[in-house]
Amino acid sequence: MESIIKFVQDEFVTKNELPNFKAGDTITVYYEIKEGSKSRTQFFKGVVIQRKGAGASETFTIRKMSGTYGVERIFPVNMPAIQKIEVNKHGKVRRARITYFRGLTGKKANIKEKRR
Repeated sequence: MESIIKFVQDEFVTKNELPNFKAGDTITVYYEIKEGSKSRTQFFKGVVIQRKGAGASETFTIRKMSGTYGVERIFPVNMPAIQKIEVNKHGKVRRARITYFRGLTGKKANIKEKRR
């Protein structure tokens, strides 16, 4: 059963070429929105909270601040509407899933930048 699922994912799921990013990085995701017959490009810029899953079902969660409210969005890696992903900053964190980041405010919410 697993081999059938793997075969279908390899053959029919379109794979997007993505840059290397992980939790703590600040990225901008450009994706296409269709409203009726019109389509436009919108972007979502924020900190990567986590990458979850593997293969065709892999997702990543991005968090940004909109005023005083935190907004999170989950993107599938192989979403056909994603046009491109830009990595703005590489963050220095010690965990793969920084869910504790949701509760931080002020200076504690700053992530140090990793020099490359």
